[in-house]
Amino acid sequence: MHEALGARFTEFAGWLMPVQYTGAIEEHLAVRTAAGLFDVSHMGRLEVRGRDALTLIQKVTCNDAARLRDHQVQYSALTTERGTFVDDLTVYRFREDHFLLCVNAANREKDLRWIRQHREDEEAEVYDVSDQMAQLALQGPAATEILQPLTDVQLDHIRFYWFEQGEVAGVSALISRTGYTGEDGFELYIPAASAEWVWNRLLDAGQSAGMKPCGLAARNTLRLEARLLLYGHDMDETTTVWEADLGWIVKLEKGDFIGREALRRQKAEGLRRKLVGFEVLDRAPAREGYPVLIHGRVVGQVTSGSYAPFLRKNIGLTYLPIEHTAIGTRFHIRVRGREVEAEVVPTPFYKRPR
Repeated sequence: MHEALGARFTEFAGWLMPVQYTGAIEEHLAVRTAAGLFDVSHMGRLEVRGRDALTLIQKVTCNDAARLRDHQVQYSALTTERGTFVDDLTVYRFREDHFLLCVNAANREKDLRWIRQHREDEEAEVYDVSDQMAQLALQGPAATEILQPLTDVQLDHIRFYWFEQGEVAGVSALISRTGYTGEDGFELYIPAASAEWVWNRLLDAGQSAGMKPCGLAARNTLRLEARLLLYGHDMDETTTVWEADLGWIVKLEKGDFIGREALRRQKAEGLRRKLVGFEVLDRAPAREGYPVLIHGRVVGQVTSGSYAPFLRKNIGLTYLPIEHTAIGTRFHIRVRGREVEAEVVPTPFYKRPR
């Protein structure tokens, strides 16, 4: 299905993934101005079912899942005892005894083991349902007008980070108003066997609106413009939730959870470093892994960096010592043997018009 559209592929987390179709910049701009369609079926999907499903999720995640109502979605993290990331994830509540967790593809098996390992007396089962489902993301300002003719669900009634169940192109679907691009849009969870059918119906429906099929390359630059972090790059098991500047998903007051004491202590003592967004004051983009220097001393490296097609700037993310994280602070990045200047800027770099 992707080869017929001229996709170029790369291996990612055991999957052969489309990197781009017509070109990463063209696809990026289509999402910002019209719409793009992504096949993100590589993501992991875990179901938690049972009387104590909520109790188990409260134990292993740092956000407060008890605040969720039925059909609401929450961004959260699985945290280690040190308050660092096992993974970041989205939590979908069907009922108090039934949740769906969308996790990173490379962490699917690790996350499943982690949750099961920390299940004690809770009456809850955790299942890997990844292979049973496909996941398509329709993103961009034209997403609603493209999807609405294909579904009986009233899309205007689905709020951001909520979902409904219905049909898309005659196929049973979970329709979630979520995404990883910084745009309005929907993620569709459908039976794996129906993926090609729904994909093609969406492509047909979006043609007149300027929608394009999009690959991993555009997804990466879109999420970076919106300052949406990527596990294994911007955070991992060596970085805490506070350090990643995701404190809004830490709810210390909810009660005990794995990593709570470490996060409470770090908040009280103060941070030594924090993730910041930067703009390169040079024509050269700063790529992941490039050394970051302050006063000639290497203090870290770029965690994500790229040319931003919509903003037409070179942007990125890096961890800096806390005393150098103020907006306007300048530092240097070693780009192919040359030190170029960069400046800490407010994030997200891009925020969609409301």
